[in-house]
Amino acid sequence: MSNMAAVAAAPSTSTAPIYRPPSPSKAPLTISTLTLTLPSTFNHTKTRSLHISNSLSKPISSTATTSSPTTEKFSFPRFAPDEPRKGADILVEALEREGVTDVFAYPGGASLEIHQALTRSNKIRNVLPRHEQGGVFAAEGYARASGLPGVCIATSGPGATNLVSGLADALLDSVPIVAITGQVPRRMIGTDAFQETPIVEVTRSITKHNYLVLDVDDIPRIIKEAFFLASSGRPGPVLIDIPKDIQQQLAVPNWDVPMKLHGYLSRLPKNPNELHLEQIVRLISESKKPVLYVGGGCLNSSEELRRFVELTGIPVASTLMGLGAFPVGDELSLQMLGMHGTVYANYAVDKSDLLLAFGVRFDDRVTGKLEAFASRAKIVHIDIDSAEIGKNKQPHVSVCGDVKVALQRINKILESRGARGKMDFRAWREELNEEKVKYPLSFKTFGEAIPPQYAIQVLEELTDGNAIISTGVGQHQMWAAQFYKYKRPRQWLTSGGLGAMGFGLPAAIGAAVANPDSIVVDIDGDGSFIMNIQELATIRVENLPVKIMLLNNQHLGMVVQWEDRFYKANRAHTYLGNPSNESEIFPNMLKFAEACGIPAARITRKDDLRAAIQKMLNTPGPYLLDVIVPHQEHVLPMIPSGGAFKDVITEGDGRTKY
Repeated sequence: MSNMAAVAAAPSTSTAPIYRPPSPSKAPLTISTLTLTLPSTFNHTKTRSLHISNSLSKPISSTATTSSPTTEKFSFPRFAPDEPRKGADILVEALEREGVTDVFAYPGGASLEIHQALTRSNKIRNVLPRHEQGGVFAAEGYARASGLPGVCIATSGPGATNLVSGLADALLDSVPIVAITGQVPRRMIGTDAFQETPIVEVTRSITKHNYLVLDVDDIPRIIKEAFFLASSGRPGPVLIDIPKDIQQQLAVPNWDVPMKLHGYLSRLPKNPNELHLEQIVRLISESKKPVLYVGGGCLNSSEELRRFVELTGIPVASTLMGLGAFPVGDELSLQMLGMHGTVYANYAVDKSDLLLAFGVRFDDRVTGKLEAFASRAKIVHIDIDSAEIGKNKQPHVSVCGDVKVALQRINKILESRGARGKMDFRAWREELNEEKVKYPLSFKTFGEAIPPQYAIQVLEELTDGNAIISTGVGQHQMWAAQFYKYKRPRQWLTSGGLGAMGFGLPAAIGAAVANPDSIVVDIDGDGSFIMNIQELATIRVENLPVKIMLLNNQHLGMVVQWEDRFYKANRAHTYLGNPSNESEIFPNMLKFAEACGIPAARITRKDDLRAAIQKMLNTPGPYLLDVIVPHQEHVLPMIPSGGAFKDVITEGDGRTKY
């Protein structure tokens, strides 16, 4: 029996192809729930040395798409095919059959059976977070960096409620995760038992789908459905709540039970209508000032997007979530648009006569005042989620479908007509290049102080733009979006829709687990970093080579910026240091690193920056670099909330009074 949330209309958009797990053996099995004692022949595996058996050994190329993991044909020697085993063991075997090799699980009374079963698996490694929120954000980092579903596990009650922010974040940013929670035994549900929360009800509106398992025989089907739901259509989080008595019940699993998702399958988008695609091509050929507005829905369509730009020569503006779908350093890239986007990206949208909105949701941080956004343009909107079409901005032509498929077919139409070289938007590109020269991204230097933007520039140079970057939320997040030139999708991991502080460090853990041979850097702020600072212990114990570049301004920087601009610089609890001794750096982040055995250093002078970042990158394993930066810096450009392009702010900082 399943308890299903409606497939929610969530804000950010992604177009992952359908996830197809490895095909297990087809031998039919009869289901049994005999009350027997467990055999004493479990293959208890010893604690294994840390390794990752199904991670990408190289950084994901810009042509990477979500696909099922490559796995050998599964064999499960710990049980005979017709041997009864606990529900928890069925759950773990079901995860193995989905190709899961890594989970982020924190144990408790109601999930203890699951953890015991995990110790009997020789295929799944648990990366133990130090807080359940760290676990769910790590699962998100894993999913965002790999394109595969991330898995986190927590106990009932407070363990389950600690997942809430991560589930909401995954829904808003369309990230495929499967969250599994323990629950009190069935007979105790609804009695206010110890550590009982109705987590299915709590998370109903922040999951794509959720389940309360009431029959042990449903576990194989529910796990199969959960991974399919999380990864197909518009990806998102799925929660599975499993009572403890179900985990303990003995049964023989039937792995051939089909999924029961007829309604969902019937609503999945069909292939786009050819006439609509022809109409889009006609609009492009008739336009003089077209611009691409691409979002998170294009992360799996990078190759097709680049081919489309090659054929048409149309400039590309990216949302925060879409960074990397098209190379930021390309001459046709306008970088990010929106509230803190480049002047030239916002200029292009404002002056355009055709806006090609692919895999986006017309978010308020992009559009500002809706009536003024792209007011001169005809709008083409392609998105996999029908709820997004016309939700905020009415398009002239819309296609509900996978951006990847739509772009493949549009490219075929363009190629068949020999479009390359025929479409001449040179005058438009020259106009935009003039704006790039007039309003480049820039910053000022004050004496020996380290400009935070410069720190990110130097990191980008020293990593050749190839690092996987995670961030917290705030000014440092926007500077990381502006000043690091992302080359490929899934290289940029940030909490976009929810804006969850504390995301950066655990997300970097997930990315490092999924990509053990990549450089992973958490660019963080002191406010965000301290929210999940306990995950330093996980990084050390797992020996993950996560580098942390902390832009420490002793303030809640983005809120300070708003205070400076709109509240006469009145400080309302945004100073994070010690008011009784403002001359010292407080708290001392180096001590946190030392407590966890992680090498760390602090720098305060611009001249020392390059050597310090190089040392961080050269040091094996984890490293914390505490970069002290001025709190007066502002993220610019800035279009005030609800404003239009004409309201853009390009000058000033906290050293000026407004």
